[in-house]
Parts: sequence; structure tokens; C-alpha cells
Amino acid sequence: MEDPRWEQAGLSPLADRAAQATFSHLNISEAEIAILACDDARIAGLNADFRGKPTPTNVLSWPSDERGAERAGGIPLPPEPDPDGTLELGDIAIAYDTCAAEAAAAGKSLPDHATHLIVHGILHLLGYDHVRDADATLMERLEVEILGKMGLDDPYSPQLADPSA
Repeated sequence: MEDPRWEQAGLSPLADRAAQATFSHLNISEAEIAILACDDARIAGLNADFRGKPTPTNVLSWPSDERGAERAGGIPLPPEPDPDGTLELGDIAIAYDTCAAEAAAAGKSLPDHATHLIVHGILHLLGYDHVRDADATLMERLEVEILGKMGLDDPYSPQLADPSA
């Protein structure tokens, strides 16, 4: 917890719940991930170092292994445990400032938006991606299913421009 605002927002239990829901949905019994709860300045530096984009972003992920599907829309390779039986998936960084601004702009609570981003990041660690259209469709469907089981709304549902219409 580099940014104490994440502790105040309850990120640890929220991340545990998001991870358990994601693992349960994908029939993964137990896995390890590390989450860096930071601010925009820190994530901008990471984004510059690892992606060549010196700007803040909401979430970044670093899978421990390449698991992506070869065929667009295919299921990624299943994660394999280390020789000692530990299943290490990788690391996630999440930025408070960007997440809070996105949540406010979308009229969502910060915990709900952060939960979505943790699920999204874990799916990246598992080899899911959204670069190719078919992969994006699969990943978004999984996010909606996982979040729905957690009692959260579909983050990709279009918002009505005029609620009275």
C-alpha cells in the first residue's frame, strides 16, 4: 500500500474478494498475486518503463508467464504451478487518482470500479487480453459474469444519455 488512500478505501478485502470470485469462476483453487496500490505518479512511471507510455493509467499487470491464446477468442493456456506447488500468477498495479476520477465520471462507487479493475487485471495475469476483437469479447464476457456473481453491475453496459428518454 504505497498510497494510504487505498487502505482507507478498503482495497485489501476488496481485492481478496475479487480474486476469490475470479478464481472460483475459472475453477482455480488457489493462486498468488501481488498488488501495488499506488498513485498516478507511480503508475505513470511504471507505464513509461514497461509500455513506453509516460502517462497515468488505471491498472497495469505483469503475468509471471505468457499464457495468451494463439487463436483470437481462444481460451488462454492454463496456469501451471511451480515445482513446489505454488501457483504464482504475477503482479498488478492500481492507481488511486485515475480510478477515483473514472469512478466519479461514470457515476460508480470507487469500490465497485476498483473491483472491476482487479478482476480485469487478474484476467490479464491469466492470459486474457483485449487487443483482438474476439479476445476482447471473451474477456469482457468473463468480467461481466464474475462481477455479476459478486452483485455488481455490468461495467460495459451503455449508459443512457437522457435517463428520462
